[in-house]
Amino acid sequence: MIHSLFLINSSGDIFLEKHWKSVVSRSVCDYFFEAQERATEAENVPPVIPTPHHYLLSVYRHKIFFVAVIQTEVPPLFVIEFLHRVVDTFQDYFGVCSEPVIKDNVVVVYEVLEEMLDNGFPLATESNILKELIKPPTILRTVVNTITGSTNVGDQLPTGQLSVVPWRRTGVKYTNNEAYFDVVEEIDAIIDKSGSTVTAEIQGVIDACVKLTGMPDLTLSFMNPRLLDDVSFHPCVRFKRWESERILSFIPPDGNFRLLSYHVSAQNLVAIPVYVKHSISFRDSSSLGRFEITVGPKQSMGKTVEGVTVTSQMPKGVLNMSLTPSQGTHTFDPVTKMLSWDVGKINPQKLPSLKGTMSLQVGASKPDENPTINLQFKIQQLAISGLKVNRLDMYGEKYKPFKGIKYMTKAGKFQVRT
Repeated sequence: MIHSLFLINSSGDIFLEKHWKSVVSRSVCDYFFEAQERATEAENVPPVIPTPHHYLLSVYRHKIFFVAVIQTEVPPLFVIEFLHRVVDTFQDYFGVCSEPVIKDNVVVVYEVLEEMLDNGFPLATESNILKELIKPPTILRTVVNTITGSTNVGDQLPTGQLSVVPWRRTGVKYTNNEAYFDVVEEIDAIIDKSGSTVTAEIQGVIDACVKLTGMPDLTLSFMNPRLLDDVSFHPCVRFKRWESERILSFIPPDGNFRLLSYHVSAQNLVAIPVYVKHSISFRDSSSLGRFEITVGPKQSMGKTVEGVTVTSQMPKGVLNMSLTPSQGTHTFDPVTKMLSWDVGKINPQKLPSLKGTMSLQVGASKPDENPTINLQFKIQQLAISGLKVNRLDMYGEKYKPFKGIKYMTKAGKFQVRT
């Protein structure tokens, strides 16, 4: 199974390594560095790299490469899923998963990794079990450990490890019982110069924060569950019930977890919430070009589009840009040729626009193609796919919990061609 794990930062330094079966030399990462050089961006590094004696499987999150080394053939997704679980565990333990935080908590990191894999095979990957085995670091605990020389390792074996619901520990108690669900949708789209949709799809997740006493049994139903056809569930969801009734029935883990993730790719179900009007022209004989873009809401169901930023990679022939925004601030970097416009909120009565001229290289030919425009935005209290939660019911416990549902749509890779 997994022999070793290397953590590599964005500048190519191995800042942490952990070996389970046998010590694998760091030189095996040279194959990874070669692949990294060939890829233009960090996200483009192949997730599986074969070498003469090993396979290197990697994920890139929080500007860190998590590289697993295996010697025998293993289902790649099995290892990649485990690496994502490692990142999620670090995030759960330390709040953020970054190089400085991992270095500061290196002892806890090694203890957690030792529990997550046993002789290279996944053992305890559920957060609540790990937290009973290895207590999360706090300032007080760190001070006590420094003085007494003790560690974060728990005294007792976790109760949930041998139960049928390993994701939930027994004896959970809260004074305030509450369950919050966040429906977050990310829209990826390519819009052509006439405003027609070339491709559009939605990646959605339902994240939950459940703090309930005892062993509650929850059911979550939707107004329109037929939207969810390409779905991935947390292990707590009873799949048979979903298949027959389209209802989510589950005993929730304690705390934060991802209940499900889904994908909507049918073009007719994906509404495009913003539009961009653009007029970008370069003249052959002149050293000046015209630039004008306007951003407006469309199919946003009356909700405010906020946090809008527009970026565009201008052609090499553009020396400088003299632009005036009707709202927000803009920057143009003459070295990287990157234009960035921080728009903020869109007011439908007064649409934001950015107009002006471009200074072009004298004698240079007209660019082959116009630049593409990339958008980022957020819309609160709207799931663009139309997904709506109908009701949340609880069984098995007598108290009445506080329940809350929040919706949000944001842009993923949203590109407008000019």
